[in-house]
Amino acid sequence: MTDQRLQELLDRQAIEDVIARYARTLDWLDEEGQASCYWPDATIDYGFFQGTAADFVPRVMAIERASSRRWHLLTGLIVRFTSPTRAEAECYGIAAGLRREGEGPHRGNLYGGRYLDSFEKRGHEWRISARTYILDWTMPIPDQPDSSPRPGFPLPILDILEPGHPRYRPM
Repeated sequence: MTDQRLQELLDRQAIEDVIARYARTLDWLDEEGQASCYWPDATIDYGFFQGTAADFVPRVMAIERASSRRWHLLTGLIVRFTSPTRAEAECYGIAAGLRREGEGPHRGNLYGGRYLDSFEKRGHEWRISARTYILDWTMPIPDQPDSSPRPGFPLPILDILEPGHPRYRPM
């Protein structure tokens, strides 16, 4: 294997790690971790927001904090290197956001879309330098239970309402 091919594999893995960190830090409300996915001057276009990552991260984290439960999955990542320090990437994303009003059930929506990203390597670190999000579809989620244990299906359900949840492990 050539040195260039080996470096490309290492760079591809670093980009995959950014994509995984993006989803994870949204779900655990880790604003610092979310910011580490972007260069601060990255251009962001989510339709409802167009601007820099430095301005986007606090806004998207406020949206996430308004949900009592959130879940993001990004998959099908394709990466094309345009130089040793630049890459274009695309992946699909599925996200859920649930809110609870008073003692009622959790209600929310499921979203499906795609992320069109540009990555830049500065020094030895890859981060998103431009992102456009495209929403392909949305649908309501049936009412969800609270986080009380269920005797017939005793899996833990986490309500992550603020940063620093005791189950969060820095990675």
